[in-house]
Amino acid sequence: MEKEYKGRIVMAVSNDLLTDQRVERHRRALTEAGYDVVVLGRGDVPTRHGRGWRFYLELNWGLRRRVAAEGPDIVWANDTDTLPGCWWAAHRMRCKLVMDAHELFPEVPEIQHKPFVKWVWRTVERWLMPQCDALLTVSGGIAEHYRLQLGVSMTVVRNLSSLSSLSSLTPGPSPIGEGSGMQGVSTPLSNRRGARGEATLLYQGKVNVGRGVDWAIDALEWLPGCRLVVAGDGDLLEAMKAYAAAKPWSDRISFTGRLMPAELHALTPQADVGLVMLEDMGLSYHYALPNRIGDFVQAGVPMVVSDLPEMRAVVKRYRVGEVIEEANALAVAQAVERVLAREWREADFEAARRDMDWNKEKQLLINIAKALCSTTSL
Repeated sequence: MEKEYKGRIVMAVSNDLLTDQRVERHRRALTEAGYDVVVLGRGDVPTRHGRGWRFYLELNWGLRRRVAAEGPDIVWANDTDTLPGCWWAAHRMRCKLVMDAHELFPEVPEIQHKPFVKWVWRTVERWLMPQCDALLTVSGGIAEHYRLQLGVSMTVVRNLSSLSSLSSLTPGPSPIGEGSGMQGVSTPLSNRRGARGEATLLYQGKVNVGRGVDWAIDALEWLPGCRLVVAGDGDLLEAMKAYAAAKPWSDRISFTGRLMPAELHALTPQADVGLVMLEDMGLSYHYALPNRIGDFVQAGVPMVVSDLPEMRAVVKRYRVGEVIEEANALAVAQAVERVLAREWREADFEAARRDMDWNKEKQLLINIAKALCSTTSL
């Protein structure tokens, strides 16, 4: 039986669609709910420049035509950097406009020392966000910030893993290495260490400024029984590889490079400790709730997290890890030792899994689309 047509949603994002798990989860959820969803990434809009103001100008200039050409009922801007082009297309097509703030874009660390760039993006938000028909974001802290600054109301749709249980995971060959000893997710959490008795610390995500990768590398000085796996790429990847190579314990550090979501989901449950560290470098990081927290919860991996509001709240409420007491490598090592001193069981993660479940969050997403399409002439 053919699905009822509910509307056409065109999403725009400025980054690489292959590894943007939030956009892919949203696309899949809305498609399964009966919407015709088109996602346009940076590869769908020709640009001569790969970064900087020229790139954003070209991107948004191209989006205004490319999005409109898809004949949307709803235009869905992912983050502030696609909002101008999406607003233009929605205005031209007389359709609904949604903006999803994955972060506090004007407050990301990379532009904290660029006051004019910050002013530009703040001006874009101040002008266009109140004109959106629906606004959503990843954490309560970000939603409250925009409420106070712009007087707008945002729906919080947390960036959670789509993995529903450990039994849904089927790890393949381990990027951690032959010595990991992980044969599957049924391995008791207390017996994950490999033949050499080493515990695996896993950092997954962008290797960018303020992500604490250097802390993790330095922490191994005080953790002789541990090895570190860094899964991801980013602006500082090569610098961190060089930094790690200069350490006497470099043989206990591995870099996987960028992994596809399926590869990352296979790797995650093989770790002993998940590292989720951000330096307090601007409000975007301060209020962040990284998606890897949900990944670690679903995979039953205890975490070490930075002492920032959203991350601390999850770990403290559900007792699924330890909070770093100070922003330095020694504090990371001490938090890892506290995690490893405890015998963890899958039952320790049940309450967190019930709350941090994408099946609950995606209904909020579908409700937004349903409400907007009900007021749109299809």
